[in-house]
Amino acid sequence: MAVIAIGLDVVESRRARTLLERHGERIMARVLTEEECDYLRSLADPVPAFAARLAAKEAVYKALQVLPGARAVGWREIGVHRLPDGRPEIILTGHARELLSPHRVVIHISLSHSHDVAAAVAILES
Repeated sequence: MAVIAIGLDVVESRRARTLLERHGERIMARVLTEEECDYLRSLADPVPAFAARLAAKEAVYKALQVLPGARAVGWREIGVHRLPDGRPEIILTGHARELLSPHRVVIHISLSHSHDVAAAVAILES
């Protein structure tokens, strides 16, 4: 297997908090999958997880840009799913899934967050 692309993104927690305070459910419905929304609603403070998911979506989007037609991928087509052991995995739907289907590509994702920032690295491997 070989690395074909890397995407990286960092989101300030302050920015994520402002988005949630100003737009609440509307911004969540616009950028998150239903599973992601349910997960955030279950948290006492959803801001770190929200910021991490924004960073993950952007990191994956950036990595996907090696594929023709990737600019049309939408936020909700990139989902962060939590495995039973807590590790994240990326679930693609819609156009994003169609882009990858003819290729033998695996997406690896790593998320991290602190009080101030959330970061994500996405690696596409073929």
